Amino acid sequence: MTHILAIDQGTTSSRAIVFDGNLVPAAVCQKEFRQIFPRSGWVEHDPEDIWTSVLETCRGAVRAAGAGARITAIGITNQRETVVVWDRTTGEALGNAIVWQDRRTSEFCAALRDGGHEDETARRTGLLLDPYFSGTKLSWLLDNVPGARERAEAGRLLFGTVDSFLIWRLTKGAVHATDATNASRTLLYNIRDGCWDADMLSILRVPEAMLPEVRDCASEFGVADAEFLGRPVPICGVAGDQQAATVGQACFRPGMFKSTYGTGCFALLNTGATAVRSRNRLLTTIAYRLGGEVTYALEGSIFVAGAVVQWLRDGLGVIKSAEETQGLAEAADPAQQVTMVPAFTGMGAPYWDPECRGSVFGLTRNTGPAELARAALESVAFQTRDLLEAMHDDRSGADAAAADRVGGGTMLRVDGGMAASDWTMQNLADQIGAPVDRPVVTETTALGAAWLAGWQAGLYSGMDDFSESWALDRRFEPQLSDTDRNRAYERWRDAVRRTLSP
Repeated sequence: MTHILAIDQGTTSSRAIVFDGNLVPAAVCQKEFRQIFPRSGWVEHDPEDIWTSVLETCRGAVRAAGAGARITAIGITNQRETVVVWDRTTGEALGNAIVWQDRRTSEFCAALRDGGHEDETARRTGLLLDPYFSGTKLSWLLDNVPGARERAEAGRLLFGTVDSFLIWRLTKGAVHATDATNASRTLLYNIRDGCWDADMLSILRVPEAMLPEVRDCASEFGVADAEFLGRPVPICGVAGDQQAATVGQACFRPGMFKSTYGTGCFALLNTGATAVRSRNRLLTTIAYRLGGEVTYALEGSIFVAGAVVQWLRDGLGVIKSAEETQGLAEAADPAQQVTMVPAFTGMGAPYWDPECRGSVFGLTRNTGPAELARAALESVAFQTRDLLEAMHDDRSGADAAAADRVGGGTMLRVDGGMAASDWTMQNLADQIGAPVDRPVVTETTALGAAWLAGWQAGLYSGMDDFSESWALDRRFEPQLSDTDRNRAYERWRDAVRRTLSP
């Protein structure tokens, strides 16, 4: 039986999922790895931790799938914007990877904005000058690691997001490539011209020789060496995690929405062949590129979603497992109006304030773990509404067909770990005033990577058939009145105003 191996390399763990010929998960293996916090606002990963966790989970999933599961191809999806630099000859990493959450380049981004570069950056890349993206992190590494810039300019160092690093390792250095979605998150790629942008490379002082070749999401990315899985296996699909989830949710028509709730939360709106320029500081990005044709999206990024539950567990110690939060939220005192703004590493869209930090409002002597858990889960719904309302406001003229009507019948497709919580999803539907659809297969990030690889390998059929196979697990209909949801939302907006840096 032919199967696809999907590598889902995330922020806190690596997973490998084997999908069968019907795109049904046959085996899963997951492993968490170390999070490194050298200073406040700095987040790093050891690239060797990433590599070993991917290798172990791939081998574990293949073993669990059994001897009859022949792996036809590999699909890769990955945490986006995280920067890895390694030696072209030895493969040794320059140092720790700088993670997408890292804020160390805030001052550099501010200087670039003050220098008048933001409008042109947005026009070329669809992105904002924020530490979130790869380009300023790469520039920081070249300037702060002794000898790095000289080695890079001499052609001795390679740069990549995590997908590129994994492709290079799996092919034993034969292929240095990425896909269009990951390239579109670097601040270095011109999303309209479809190439690395010479002006952005000049502004950020990045040698072009470091950069990977950019390919379609479904393409040939080389062959994983037989050493790793027992025989050579082609790598046939690659997409950044949020774009892979967009594919996995079959959001192939303009106007379709998906929102993924993992460490952060990311909502993407398919805008088709039109790269919509946001008036609300949302991102214009590449949803996918297939057969050389680009489909664009508007994206809103929330830096902290599932991470707020991890904080309750690991930081405060008020819960022992994430699953406890639903029961606590249900038991919370409804009279208490505790509001949590989890700006642990600043706030993403539509605020883009890297300097503000988290806050909690409305604490009383009666506030306990239940109220904190409810406030944490509610913060996810409030932030999602921020994004959807910004997207709603971005509708204009010809773009109206490719944008959301909040409360107007549009459904939001959800996935990720937090989507398993019925309470959280019902609260989300209540707050956005629109249905929330949770699919049968909530591992849509890995599913998207698997479909891309399987389609390229000839195992799976095309978009139309894949769209028809999407199956609903549960629809959450809004139950709150507009008065009640708007009252709660105004409490959130007031908390955000108090939290944002002056």
